[in-house]
Amino acid sequence: MEEKRTGITVEELDPAFLFTWKGTRHKDKTEAVYTSHDHLEIAFILSGEGRYRFEDGIFPVREGDLIIINPGVMHQALCCPEAEQPSTEFFVGASDIQIPGLPPNALPVPEGTHMLHTTGELRQKLFRICSAMEAENSVCRQGRYFMLKAYLMQLLLLVIREQCEPIEKRGEGYSFESANKKYIVEKIVGYFEDHYSEKISLDQVAENMYLSPFYISKIFKSETGDTPIRYLINIRLEKAMELLEEGYGGSIQEVAALVGYDDAYHFSKLFKKRYGISPSQARKK
Repeated sequence: MEEKRTGITVEELDPAFLFTWKGTRHKDKTEAVYTSHDHLEIAFILSGEGRYRFEDGIFPVREGDLIIINPGVMHQALCCPEAEQPSTEFFVGASDIQIPGLPPNALPVPEGTHMLHTTGELRQKLFRICSAMEAENSVCRQGRYFMLKAYLMQLLLLVIREQCEPIEKRGEGYSFESANKKYIVEKIVGYFEDHYSEKISLDQVAENMYLSPFYISKIFKSETGDTPIRYLINIRLEKAMELLEEGYGGSIQEVAALVGYDDAYHFSKLFKKRYGISPSQARKK
């Protein structure tokens, strides 16, 4: 059987990294300018929903969509007042790209559209690259430009592979969804273990991981049988019990504060519901 080929191969890739930008398109915000650029722009929708105007129409976008804006393509981000959650987007700009068979600084795009609707493994890889680029861009460390360029090259190659590699060459017999969910849950649990004494919200965790709160809650419960917040409460109460059993001499208010609670009464109520005794009784015991 003859292998399907696209005619596009990449032997050399040495792009110039230009910029990154992350922001939320609020319901009353439409970009003022309908414009185009001579460089490549890629926008990844981290969460929520929005709309984009191109020369051939207005297209809805949602979490997981990768928008490819090639040079010369007129575009404009539009407000989407009917969206339950406005889109949060991560932009990357690049130039000095030359892929055989394409104009300078252009990437292949699906026929008749301007975006890839990503799922599974590809989506999670893109989330991680965006997260790594944002973290790297926020600090002034030696070699920052080259780290960002390395992430940019990964991003470009993922887009090229997704569209130009024969389907037969992609991995078979491997369920990424299951492994990926376990990875996300492990990262969340690790974050809880390291930061249980701090104020933590589900929105904060979701933003740090570039996932929606709804998605995190859904996969966390499917993997652990518990909600993220309930799991965090249990960690805090277990840490409090350890302190009391080890003879910590501070007040109950101080114990509560050490495990992330400002309200000692609320803490005591949760503690008694979990263990059947109050924090003071646990200390005596």
